[in-house]
Amino acid sequence: MTRLNNLRGRVAWVFEEDDYDIDLIVGVRNIKITDLQELAGLVLADQAPGFAATVQRGDLLVGGRNFGYGHPHYPAMRAMRHLGVAGVVAESFSPGFFRGEISMGFPLVTCPGILGAARRGDLIEVDWSAQQVHLPTQGRALPIEPLGASERGTLEAGGLIPYLKARLARAPATPGAPHD
Repeated sequence: MTRLNNLRGRVAWVFEEDDYDIDLIVGVRNIKITDLQELAGLVLADQAPGFAATVQRGDLLVGGRNFGYGHPHYPAMRAMRHLGVAGVVAESFSPGFFRGEISMGFPLVTCPGILGAARRGDLIEVDWSAQQVHLPTQGRALPIEPLGASERGTLEAGGLIPYLKARLARAPATPGAPHD
């Protein structure tokens, strides 16, 4: 497995509401769209028309408490990843959203206090080894909640499937087990 890379980009958007329903990113009416290019063009169109054109590869999102609340649908974050968003830093995450996105290999960072500290357009850095989010523009650093071993391993592997394959490859063979 590889080491977890630090994240560095701009704050592309700040979701100020607690319990933000992730489906609102593309609009509930659009969650069945499967064309990623079309879906990406709809990201935050209801809140900020033209938003998709402003995203740069490596940008991060900032959210409040229980970010990703609602049904664990994936189109919104698939569209964000397609635009180049590298992760989300939030006060806390909805458990279903957290598990689902981590299993997709998408970094989610729990950072109490981030909502009051970060502004759209700020430079933001996630330093996994220092367990901090840095906001260089403001000269601030905030502690992050550490990931569990399996969460970190899943992100390092690029998702749950590669993580499980790597674990199985390292597991000792069980005597008497059927062979492929």
